[in-house]
Amino acid sequence: MSATISLSQSDWSLHRKGPADQARHAEKVKEAIRGNLADIVAEESIITSDGHSIVKVPIRSLDHPRFRYDPYGGEGAGQGDGKSKVGDVLGRLPQQEQGAGKKAGNEPGVDYYEAEITVDELSELIFADLGLPALKPKASSEVESEQVVYNDIRRKGIFSNLDKKRTIMENIRRNALTGTPGFRNVNTDDLRFKTWTHEVRRESRAVIMAMRDVSGSMGEFEKYITRSFYFWMVRFLRQKYDNVQIVFITHHTEAKEVDEDAFFQLGESGGTRVSSAYRLALELVEGRYSPELWNIYGFHFSDGDNWGDSDNRTCLELVQKLLESCNLFGYGEIMEGGRGWSSRLMSTLEQIRDDKFVGVVIAEKQDVYPALQKFFARRD
Repeated sequence: MSATISLSQSDWSLHRKGPADQARHAEKVKEAIRGNLADIVAEESIITSDGHSIVKVPIRSLDHPRFRYDPYGGEGAGQGDGKSKVGDVLGRLPQQEQGAGKKAGNEPGVDYYEAEITVDELSELIFADLGLPALKPKASSEVESEQVVYNDIRRKGIFSNLDKKRTIMENIRRNALTGTPGFRNVNTDDLRFKTWTHEVRRESRAVIMAMRDVSGSMGEFEKYITRSFYFWMVRFLRQKYDNVQIVFITHHTEAKEVDEDAFFQLGESGGTRVSSAYRLALELVEGRYSPELWNIYGFHFSDGDNWGDSDNRTCLELVQKLLESCNLFGYGEIMEGGRGWSSRLMSTLEQIRDDKFVGVVIAEKQDVYPALQKFFARRD
């Protein structure tokens, strides 16, 4: 027993093994999550969560922990005769224990690891390389955000700002210089106080026009993709920027400005006149968000169905007018499974020759993350 105690006390590396292994495993989980972001971003359990809870993320590229035996270690107890290999069937349950009336399949499954992670932690990984493209300083509308920063230590101050750690260190140092090391006899020479300054950070204002097609042609897949993209967009903007406003616009044959809850919860009905959304966005720019004072971004998601070529041409004219004021305008077209061709609306908008216009096609859930990357890629 004494030898065991002596070893534990002298070999401190044993105490570091647990935390080191835990940190290494956590880093492997993060690496696996980074490699599977396209699948994870589209997980319904995350989109429907409250945005704060811990969610389980399936990771198919991370193996379950398992023992690996040394092939050169010789014979051992309980390891068999050495002739087995990975995948060998060791035994089967009796038929009645396998489940009466159920026929087991004969194809191998895909093992995956479920990692628990908060939505905030996941957001940090997703948003690491994202930013508002071409964000320009608007000097006349810079917003000053002021915060208190404790960045100095002084000998005098109020006791509510007493820096206890530095005070103790000063006392020990003073006593050590007198030949009596230790913490004792605190006097006014030992006291240290935190002091602060007001740090002012200037940010240019930005407004996001989020437009969503709520016409009857938008099915369950189209609704899910639209809500998924805007779920992550809203989180990204609020996490990265303090002074960004979001305007929520829905449309069928008519467009209207709605609040955030209505934007995500409205059902689908009616026909489609896409130009109504673009016209409303343009009216808001002209009446409320001057390009001289605001960085303006527009995003619209639809299935591409629209009321006639005449409205498609109107959409083209309105988007070109918006691009005169916008830093970027993004159009996302949702076509489940891919149709092999673009809609007439997308074909019309693709005539625009302006780097500030970005169009994407989403055919499956995994396309949401690439769309986020394309829309919010930093542009110098």
